This record gives sequence, structure tokens and C-alpha cells, in this order.
Amino acid sequence: MPEYFTIRWLDGHVQMIDQRLLPQEVVYRDYIDVEGVAEAIHTMVIRGAPAIGAAAGYGLALAAWHSRTGDAALMHAELMHAANVLRASRPTAVNLFWAIERVLRNLDARTPGSVDQIREIVLAEAQKIADEDIQTNRQIGLNGQALVPDGARIFHHCNTGALATVGYGTALGVIRAAHEHGKKIHVYVDETRPRLQGARLTSWELKQLGIPHTVVVDGASGHIMRTVGADLCLVGCDRIAANGDVANKIGTFNLALAAHAHGVPLYSVGPTSTVDLDTPNGDAIPIEERPASEVTHVGECQVTPDGVQVANPSFDVTPARYVTAIITEKGIAYPPYLESLAGLKKGN
Repeated sequence: MPEYFTIRWLDGHVQMIDQRLLPQEVVYRDYIDVEGVAEAIHTMVIRGAPAIGAAAGYGLALAAWHSRTGDAALMHAELMHAANVLRASRPTAVNLFWAIERVLRNLDARTPGSVDQIREIVLAEAQKIADEDIQTNRQIGLNGQALVPDGARIFHHCNTGALATVGYGTALGVIRAAHEHGKKIHVYVDETRPRLQGARLTSWELKQLGIPHTVVVDGASGHIMRTVGADLCLVGCDRIAANGDVANKIGTFNLALAAHAHGVPLYSVGPTSTVDLDTPNGDAIPIEERPASEVTHVGECQVTPDGVQVANPSFDVTPARYVTAIITEKGIAYPPYLESLAGLKKGN
């Protein structure tokens, strides 16, 4: 399979694959400042909760790397400003905030005395976040195998593969691991309107991996479950509340309702860094509202009348009662989630 990467640090700049251009073009962008990284997150050059977390870490590293101050206190202030720039880029994915706080907390714990020490500490922690993500995702893939039978028909929403992470993938990583273990699976890929991450990105990744799949429109899940059948649904997560409510790409809740109506288990998949015990339930999760043009247009083609009113929430919240289990690198959480998720987080 052709090699590609989502994000990496290279000699003082950050390279990202531009996911807006896939599958037609494979283009890598270079970033040298935190403002560029924040814009890449906001405009979805890079997307997916784990990948956004890695980008945030690298954004802070860029701020330290290219700072011209020779004063450690001033550099620390510059990093606080960089953190605020990154926090404003997208509000829902908790990994963004988790990565920023992890880098800053580690920096404060080390109490560096020079700007060179600050650069070294921030970059090392950002790289550690990226490296850990790949290993975390591989473990998630292995943990999920207990829930994927041979011959499984799997529904998948949005994109949760290597493109949504630093490498390997979360929900798509479970699918990838099943394929690598020789299971004969077939994946039904929701196109995932309005940005078509399923049709553009997930299908592209599955094609690279040689995994059989069928792309379907978002509204087809109930029909296919009734007429063809499905064995499970695997979806990602941008934030999981303490009670097990899951914020994920818009349309996940609809898929969960269809799955519930047909007795199909739905599993949310992600690292424990996506579990936010400080958020009590889904009502407390901020939902990003994105530009109307994503709905009124498909690519450059306008598909609605001029001047129509548009609602474009980027995420929805699936209540915990529709989530059969949550697969993480630390194990699988089952209801009651207030207990099981807290237990997994405590084990970190």
C-alpha cells in the first residue's frame, strides 16, 4: 500500500497532508508558526480528534522554536498566547485542549531556566504525544477484536483512520486490525455529509488497505440494516462526557437510532484522552457551528437556492443509552459509564 502520513515535525516546521484535497490530490502543507497550525485546524486541513491534539502540541513547539526572545519568562508568555490561539481553532474536540494542557503542565513541572530548555521540553512533549498516539491506536485496534466477529458487516461514520490520527486509526483501526487478523469483513461507509469525510477519506483509506467496502448515503443505514443486515457499528468520538454521552461527527446520533431500532450494537472508539470527566453529560459539550457554504454547496457547486437559512452543526451528541460500549486503549467500558469510564481514566 502507498505510504502517507497525517502530520509530522521536520526541522523546525510541521508538515500535514491537506485532507480537503483527498482523494483527488495528495498534497502536503508546511507550517512554521502557531497561527498557521490553528488555521489548518479550523479549515480542516487536519481533522480528527487525535490528529488535532498532535497538531496542537506541534503548534506550541513551533511557537517556542521560532521565538526570537532570549528571556525565558517572555517565551513562557508567548506560549500562553499560542495556547489561546490554538484553543480558539475548534471548540468540540477535547484532545485539542488535553494536548495543550499536557505540554504546558509538563513545562511548568520542569521549571526550565533558559529559552533553549523551554524549546527542548516543549518539542519533546509534543513529539511524545504524536508517538504515543500510534501505539495507543494499535492497542485500541487489538482491544476491539473481541467485538468483531469473522464475517462481520460493519457500519462506519465519518473518518477515524490514520488520517484522523497520527497513525493507524481508532474506529477504523479496529476495522484495520480485524482485516490484518484475517477476518472476512465488509464495511458500509456513510458518506458523512456535509464534508463527505466517509466518501472521500474513509473509502480512500480502505482502498489503500484492500478492505472490502461499500459507500452509502447517510440516510441509507436503516434500509440496509433491515434488508441486508449489519453486525455492528463503529464510530469515533471527539469528546466523551463522564456519563458516556458521545460527541462525534454530525449524523452519528442518526446512525445510533437506526442501529438501536434494529438491535445492532454501536461502539464508540477512541483514546482515553477523549474522555472528559469534567464534562458531566452531552448537554455541556460545546457544538461547533460551521459555515453555511458547507451545506449550500458540494465542492464549488451550489445546490440550494440563494439566501436560504442553514444550520450546520459539525457534531451531534449520542446519548449514552444508545452506546453499547466504548473501546479504548485501556480496555472496553460498558454501562454504567460513570463508573467504567472513571475506572479507565484512573488507570492512566
